[in-house]
Amino acid sequence: MNLDSLAKKQVGEEPHVQPALNAILSIILRTSIAQEFVAADFVFKCFCEKNPNGQALLASTIAPHPNQGDTHRAASDMPFGSILLQALVSSDVNEDMEACCRASSVLSHIIKDNLQSKDRVLQIQLGTPAPSLGRTEPLLHRIVTCLSIAASADGENDQSSHLEESYIQPVILRLLIVWLVDCSNAVNCLLESAVHLNYIIELASSKRYTACVRGLAAVVLGACVLYNASREKGRDTFAVADAISQKIGLTTYFLRFDELRKSLAHPSSEQRHRKELSRSSANSMSDFQEIEEDATNKDDQHPVLSEIFDSQFVDFLNKFEADIRENIMDIFSRTKTATAVLPAELEQKNGEVDGEYIKRLKSFVEKQCNEMQDLLARNAMLAEEFVKTGGGSTADTSQKPSSGRERVQMEALRQELEGAKRQIESLKTEKSQIEAEANHQRNLALKMESDLKSLSDAYNSLEQANYRLDAEVKTLRQGGSVPYPDVEAIKAQAKDEAEKDSGAELNDLLVCLGQEQSKVEKLSARLAELGEDVDTLLQGIGDDTAIPDDDDEDEDEE
Repeated sequence: MNLDSLAKKQVGEEPHVQPALNAILSIILRTSIAQEFVAADFVFKCFCEKNPNGQALLASTIAPHPNQGDTHRAASDMPFGSILLQALVSSDVNEDMEACCRASSVLSHIIKDNLQSKDRVLQIQLGTPAPSLGRTEPLLHRIVTCLSIAASADGENDQSSHLEESYIQPVILRLLIVWLVDCSNAVNCLLESAVHLNYIIELASSKRYTACVRGLAAVVLGACVLYNASREKGRDTFAVADAISQKIGLTTYFLRFDELRKSLAHPSSEQRHRKELSRSSANSMSDFQEIEEDATNKDDQHPVLSEIFDSQFVDFLNKFEADIRENIMDIFSRTKTATAVLPAELEQKNGEVDGEYIKRLKSFVEKQCNEMQDLLARNAMLAEEFVKTGGGSTADTSQKPSSGRERVQMEALRQELEGAKRQIESLKTEKSQIEAEANHQRNLALKMESDLKSLSDAYNSLEQANYRLDAEVKTLRQGGSVPYPDVEAIKAQAKDEAEKDSGAELNDLLVCLGQEQSKVEKLSARLAELGEDVDTLLQGIGDDTAIPDDDDEDEDEE
């Protein structure tokens, strides 16, 4: 077959013989004539269309070469893929950026409609570590970097060089579109860095770039929605669609597709118009002046674009727009998570206390309410934007910020503020409860510590008593020096002590009686001297009634 013959064909003379495909690639990368580039690129397109084996063969050769940085090395000494890769990772020099653009066009043919080739090229890692990833940089990330370099270079160039550079960004964007279509791994790789999504959104929304660039960037964003299989928060389908809605606006976003179709259809219609004028009035100077004026006014297109973005791409664009519209409407008509409404979320788990169960139910209800509010807000914004689009004010909506979107954002902020206030109050209440519980536990710990100390002291006392009793029992069992008490001796000793005490008391009593007797005798003698009858007076002494008599006697003596 012709394709196999082309793949095996060798061209050139010794010692500079090289494969025909390498020679065609060299023409694409080095020619300064746009027609030669378009013709050589068309050869690669024809070779790769409906030729998956040829695509896989070319993709298998794409790998970094040991002498990748040697720009003076002969191309014939390097395989096809290494030459292509060297052009893709060129620096920001203008010639290198154009080579990167043309190599991107070739790579888009190699991987188009071939998932195996897309995954194969996606695995290529460049030697330079990417700071944002902490590892080597994938080739897809380098392509996005080259796109940003081309955009910055385009903004710095003057008007005279603008036409020469205007096709670089569209061709690189076409490579990204071809790569992302039907390849979720490529979409996931692109969204690994949040900077990439923000940059593509900037390309689609900024007026600095041409309508073609903005439209192609919108297609890239749509591919990140349609072919996104990630479930990671911030990189899933909803996150990309929500970013488009918030930062661009859906009306403006879909207008980018119309602008892209018009920009791609303009060159072909102009060429037909030009041919008609040349046939009908070849000698009319006014017609030639009109053609020249039209060419002068067309400052945002490059002749290469009309050849690269052919009718096949326009057909793809029409189908793609219908798919992305349907997909975005489906995204905004359902909740963020499909598992949030499972009945299992409402059931109490085994061993779960009532307080935790109620708290989990409250969190579940709040989550559902937030998603419902977001859904209502998005629907209101969509309704307002589509009403404006239907009213014929599309030009104004693309230039002025959507008031509906602003109201939605303000309402979302207000709800977030109220939610934060409720959460703060809940945290304050929870903090008070925790502090009260902590004080209660602290007091309980002090009481338990005091009880433990008392128990410890009692235990120590019991230990000491037990030790003493054990020692006595041990001594008694061993017949030690501790005698058994002699009860009789103790009784005799107690009796002797009692007799001694009673004898001493009796002696004291006798002494007292002797002293009293002496007093009585003296008193009797005195009374006898006074002529009193002593015996009569002594009668009744010692009785209780005799006491007053003593008082009378004292009065008589006086």
